[in-house]
Order: sequence, then structure tokens, then C-alpha cells
Amino acid sequence: MLFLAFALLATALPASAATILVFGDSLSAGYGLPPQSGWPYLLQRQLDALEPGAHRVIDASVSGETTAGGASRLPRLLERHRPDVVVLALGANDGLRGLPPKAMETNLERMILMAKQSGCEVVLVGMRLPPNLGPDYTAEFDAVYPRLAARYPVHFVPFLLEAIALDPDAFQEDGLHPVLEAVPKLSQTVWPAIASALEAVRKRGAASGR
Repeated sequence: MLFLAFALLATALPASAATILVFGDSLSAGYGLPPQSGWPYLLQRQLDALEPGAHRVIDASVSGETTAGGASRLPRLLERHRPDVVVLALGANDGLRGLPPKAMETNLERMILMAKQSGCEVVLVGMRLPPNLGPDYTAEFDAVYPRLAARYPVHFVPFLLEAIALDPDAFQEDGLHPVLEAVPKLSQTVWPAIASALEAVRKRGAASGR
């Protein structure tokens, strides 16, 4: 059923090759899951089913990564892989460690600008924090992603865990990372923004005669 939903969403997927760099933390790296079962791997399978061999997904996610660490790593990855689309899915560890949301916003902004200056479409994947971190901190954290999405031309996913956040059975024992059965819902959540980014890549290519 989830595959059918993906197929329906993907009817307008552009037929031009693209490299997609997924740049996240343990939620994208597949922490606690078998190898090749995180949502970026499912994204690759979905793209292959629609256009075999046309797109390449590179999962450069690292468990425990913060936005500061990401900002220091991203330039090398952009130079190495030259992606068409960068999926920024960082910030959860900043929040869990109580790091300043303003610093997180600055780091995310830097990464958006790096990717844009490299000619990439950017998919910004937001996170939200549990209320036990305090209402003031949580509100400040949660406001970062929509503010950046309003400031820059990105393809926005408001909350990666939107489809499973209220289902305790969808999480591992740590209450933070999804179980294997819940991973397709993350892919489904991200898919519309990915398809939008790929369409933008196609239009740019058509405009330049590629």
C-alpha cells in the first residue's frame, strides 16, 4: 500500500538523472536498523523502480551529528559528489544536547547557502522536540526550520517524524529512533519535497539545454 502511495505521488517525477546527497544524523543513517534499511535506501529503491538507474542517492548521514559538525563536513562532500539535490536533515542532536537554537539556525543557514552556491536544490527537513525539554526552548527550536524555509527557496519538510510521532510502537526502546516497520513512513513524508526538488533540477537542465 505504501508503495502504491509513492507511485501515485511520483507520477510527475522528471526523467533526468540527478545525484541526491542525504545529509543527516542517526534518523537518516538508520541507527539500530539492519544495513540498507534506512529511509535514504528506500528512497533509492523507489527512484530505481520509477526510473531504473537514473538517480543516485548518497547517504552521508552520521549518527550523533550536530549542525556544527555538518557545516564543517559539507564543503568536502559537495566537492566530492557534486550533487544536484542536498537533503539537510540535521538539528535533532543540537536539540537533545540543549545547544543554542540560534547557533543551530546559523549553521543550517550556512549549509543552505553552501549548497545553493554549488548549484544544488535544497530539501530542508525539519525536526521538533519533545515537550520535556521545556516550553521556551522547544518553541525557540521548533521555529528555526519554518523561518529558514521562509527565508530561502528550499523544498521544505516540516517534520521528518510527522507520520509516527504519536505512535510509541513506531520507535525503538530509546523512544527516539524508528523501528524497521516505521521507516517507509519517513520516506513517504520526505517524498513530495524530493519530487519537487527533482522537478526543479529538470527545469534548470531544460533551460540550459542539458
